[in-house]
Amino acid sequence: MPPGKRRQSNAMLYTLITFVGLFIAATTVAVIYYVKAEELRTTTSDLETEMANLASREEQRNIGAVVGARLPGQSSLGTAIEHLNQMVLLVKGTPVQETSAEVKVSNAMRAVDPLLDRARAFISLPTAAPAAVDRNAGDQSPADPNAMSVQVALTTVVNDLLGKLEQTTEQKNAAEKQLATLQKRFDDAVATMQETEQALTTKVDSYYQQIQDIKTDYDNLKALVQQNFGEREKTLLSQLETARADAKQTSQQLATTQAELNVAQGRLQGALATVSELQPAPDQEAVAFKPDGDVILVDEAAGTIRVNVGSEDRVYRGLTFSIYDRAGGIPRDGKPKAQVEVLAVDRRASLARILSSDPKNPILTGDLVANLIWDSGKENQFAIAGEFDLDKDGMPDYDASRRIESLIQQWGGAVSAAVTADTDYVILGSEPKVPPEPTLDEQTQDPMAMERYNAVRQMNERYHQIRQRAEALWVPIFNYDRFLHFTGYATQIGKPGSF
Repeated sequence: MPPGKRRQSNAMLYTLITFVGLFIAATTVAVIYYVKAEELRTTTSDLETEMANLASREEQRNIGAVVGARLPGQSSLGTAIEHLNQMVLLVKGTPVQETSAEVKVSNAMRAVDPLLDRARAFISLPTAAPAAVDRNAGDQSPADPNAMSVQVALTTVVNDLLGKLEQTTEQKNAAEKQLATLQKRFDDAVATMQETEQALTTKVDSYYQQIQDIKTDYDNLKALVQQNFGEREKTLLSQLETARADAKQTSQQLATTQAELNVAQGRLQGALATVSELQPAPDQEAVAFKPDGDVILVDEAAGTIRVNVGSEDRVYRGLTFSIYDRAGGIPRDGKPKAQVEVLAVDRRASLARILSSDPKNPILTGDLVANLIWDSGKENQFAIAGEFDLDKDGMPDYDASRRIESLIQQWGGAVSAAVTADTDYVILGSEPKVPPEPTLDEQTQDPMAMERYNAVRQMNERYHQIRQRAEALWVPIFNYDRFLHFTGYATQIGKPGSF
């Protein structure tokens, strides 16, 4: 064979050997991979079966929603076990032993079942069937539907118990409040009873004293009755003679005193006549004509003036003054040329607005200001009596005296019930007219007729008593109109809240 032919045959042989070797290697690798794949398929099938035993595919897909966030260093199953341990610990309150979940739940239900029975009995709920869970670890019995709602039933029971507790607490608070009210009523009743007992004791003592006095009088009368007729006659005659002698002596003393009084009054009248011839009697109303201040500035455009009395003189807003000519002084009737009301007060001066004035006789600087009630140096004392027609409707106002008294007190004066040496002025209204005393028929028809009659009669008596007392003590007497003029308040009558 030629040399070229031999080399070609060897190359083909080598190629065939190489191909066969590669085929054998590929076949070996394929067999190995197949064996490994079968092992992996078997392992995967076992793992899938194990996973199916652990959780369904739906639960595997939603493992995060079922278990929740995994705890650090824990698997999902470990996280679920940890949550179960926490729940069992919350139910039992003791450390959880390492055992199966079934045993843990069974032990928890053993602790919960008696509590649920007691709670159901407390709130009158029907008793549920016991949970169908075998208490022996490792054995499982068919599940009871009531066992699946243990947590719901426990929550419901707890909520009902809390509701009962709140209701009981409210009832307790209401009972305590009612108890406090009853205790207060009891204390008030005890105090009233003690006061009544004290009053009754006082009355009993008074009655006892009266009984003793009656008994003494009875004993005296009994002793007198027990005397014979002659002795009683002598006793009565002796008493009569004694009474006559005392009456005669009293009559003589009274006649002597009356004679001495007549002589003294004659001498007094003569002395007064002699004194009046030598020096006229002083004017008892002179103090009322004393001004309280002067006008120091007039602003006709603004309708205001300034007077030289202020807060240091106890002037305040709302006080009214009458204005009089400086040359003419204060007239007897007290009728002013103008009236003003204080708006603002400084220490030594006050601003007042003009309430009324005469364009023909305007207010001038230097004019006098006066108010009968107000005084910068003292508290004037007043007495009030009679009937007053404040609103000028022709009928006396039933509360006129009280309202005038309130005005006097508001402006710094004082009011007394009687005239004394300290009284500065007396304000007299019209004399109360006493009607005829009601007859028996009128009293029968109107039970209050006699009471009204007595009230008017007492007012009339007080009116004359105050007038006579004022005249005796030389206290100035002013009627209603002069009182308004002297206080600068005449223009305010008829306005709301004037009194």
